[in-house]
Parts: sequence; C-alpha cells; structure tokens
Amino acid sequence: MHRRVLVSIHDVGPRFSLEIERLSDRLTASLGSRHFAMLVVPNHWGESPLAGDPRFCGKLRAWATEGVEMFVHGWFHRDEARHSGLARLKARHMTAGEGEFLGLSAKQAGQRMADGKALLEDIIGRPVAGFVAPAWLYGPGAIEALAASGFELAEDHMRVWCPRTGATVARGPVITWASRTRARTASSVAFASLARTALQPLANVRIAVHPGDLTKPSILASIDRTLKAFASKRIVSHYSALLA
Repeated sequence: MHRRVLVSIHDVGPRFSLEIERLSDRLTASLGSRHFAMLVVPNHWGESPLAGDPRFCGKLRAWATEGVEMFVHGWFHRDEARHSGLARLKARHMTAGEGEFLGLSAKQAGQRMADGKALLEDIIGRPVAGFVAPAWLYGPGAIEALAASGFELAEDHMRVWCPRTGATVARGPVITWASRTRARTASSVAFASLARTALQPLANVRIAVHPGDLTKPSILASIDRTLKAFASKRIVSHYSALLA
C-alpha cells in the first residue's frame, strides 16, 4: 500500500494573489515538486472575480501546467443563508460566515458547482480534480447536487470521497491551522504537533494551508515541521491518485 501525503492551498483567487504565490513557493521548496492542490474560489465574497483578472488566470494556467491540481472551492465562499439546529451550530462555531454550501438548496448548489467547474476548466484548459466546499461544510442540498455534478472527488474534514459512486477513498482528519484568534492559533498548532505522531499510521494524510497562515510565525513554523514530518516518509501525491 502506498503511504501518501496530500497538500492543498485554500482560498485561491485574486483576493489573495500575493499570499498564494508565497504559499506556492513555500510548498514547492518543502515538497520538492508542484504535487499539491489549489482550491480556487471563482469570486471571493463577490469582490474578486477570476474573470476580471487575466493576470491571475494566467498564473492558474501556469501552475496547472506545472502539475498543480485544481479544485473548485465554492463560488463566493460567503454564507448568506439562515440556519437552524445543527447547521446553525456549524455555521457559528466551525467558520466565520464562510460555509457557503451549508444552507443552499440542491438547485442552488448544483448551479454554482456547474458554473465554477465550467469557469475554472476554461481558464486552465483541462479538467478540474474535484470540488471542496468552503470550510469543508456541506448541507443536504450540496450533498445531493454533488452526486450529479460530474466532479470526481470531494472532501470534508474527515474524508475524501468520489461523489459519482459515494465511495470513500481516504479517511482521517485534515491537518490545518487557524489564524483568526490567538486561542484558535494555539489550539491548531497544538493539534498539528500531536498529529505529526498520531496520524503516522494512516495511509493518507492531508495538510491544508490558507492565506491567513502567513500572518502568524508560529503557524508557519508548525506548517514547516508538519510538512517535513510527513513528506520525508511518504509519496507527495495528487488527490487523483486516490482513484487509482
């Protein structure tokens, strides 16, 4: 069995152009290749449309040509729905108003998925690898829409699966960091430290970084240690290898 590490950059788009370049260069230096994923937001918060930035679209094409996998990452990334029950708890405690696909109907979710897929594939000139909802949060409508979306892969906090068949292709928590508050930063750094040992038995380990990580030296140091702990002992893999 191949032991893999899968690394991704979230929130990719013109809004964080400089941060994405820095993260891309950092991952390339740490991993020794462009074998990582970028999760692309078509129009972050309705303020940064890909279609309005030809220069950034050119970067996406170049990165894809160099081997970076591209995923559609929502459409706006912003959650504008009203929630109740469990969804309300998730929206309040698991993200800061960015769980866009938590409250959408199947029709709404399906349209945004289709639009994002068409846009990104037109930009990079090749199929996208899959879809990941902002904040890894999916409501019932999003799950229903995914099954008919044509995406080969999707992921949440605890697994990667094939929407077409429903088959889970990787299990285990994603290692990620939170820069929003001092307490969240401390807890995420502590979790990453624990995960560097506790998750070693897993066949597939996922690591996700965000533009905000660049604002905290403690997070950057933790990311570097985590990448080294896993990349030195595993195949640095594309997500699509999980379907082999």
